[in-house]
Amino acid sequence: MMSTDSVTLLRQYLEAKRDAGRTHVAISAESVRALPGLEARLERRLAAGGEVVAGEAAAEVEAGAGTVAEGTKAERLARVRALAEAAPEARALGTLRETMVFAVGNPEARLMLIGEAPGYQEERQREPFVGPAGEKLTQILKAMGLPRESVYISNICKFRPAIDGGGDQGTKNRKPTELEMRVCLPFVMSEIEIVQPVCIVALGATAAEGMGLSGAVGKLRGQMHQVHGTPMIVAYHPSYILREEKEGGGMQVKRQVWEDMLSAMEILGLPISEKQRGYFRAG
Repeated sequence: MMSTDSVTLLRQYLEAKRDAGRTHVAISAESVRALPGLEARLERRLAAGGEVVAGEAAAEVEAGAGTVAEGTKAERLARVRALAEAAPEARALGTLRETMVFAVGNPEARLMLIGEAPGYQEERQREPFVGPAGEKLTQILKAMGLPRESVYISNICKFRPAIDGGGDQGTKNRKPTELEMRVCLPFVMSEIEIVQPVCIVALGATAAEGMGLSGAVGKLRGQMHQVHGTPMIVAYHPSYILREEKEGGGMQVKRQVWEDMLSAMEILGLPISEKQRGYFRAG
């Protein structure tokens, strides 16, 4: 279920915009449809650019958000996605770009992967882990015997961090700040609560930090962490593997990541062959 705090923040944000004289806020038609009550009441208000009247949206949002606990997991995630798209605290920061990148994958997944924040490619495709890092992640999953579409993939920050005001920053990316991650965390926690994975893998130090851990990946990996009772493993980000490969140290980090994925497979109860156990061993 979407946290009450997040729903209240969204309502307060819309009401504040109304009280400040703002008559419209940007929200996609897809998000409007995901919150029951909004589409029927506000359909006539949708402008060509996909805007809805702030005051009326505020009047309806709690009723729509109250149904997050109802329906299938896919339906509930769609409603969380709609709330995340408005993300009042995140948008109020002024340090994140406009396009929201939510998550992708199977709502019934037993394995959930959490990355850091959307980059250039993710923002363009509105999907986490695309481009070279995404391809590397898909290869890792394949080695585990898991199709990419069978898992659930999210990010600790739902918007690409802006550089120099968020104009045309090209392919430049930056790490999200602690505050940027914190304002998006309620949506991630709602995803975990809805999907109810058997195991979570935090990919990279930023994702681990966003989930409340501190320290380098080298110190956090190889341990069993917990997120509200769900086992969580910390592993190196696929982009780190790519960097190490370019510098000639790829085999060692590949083995470290693979050891962490073997741990995830054991938690999931997946069969592990001797061949799989031997992947990326030196010599």
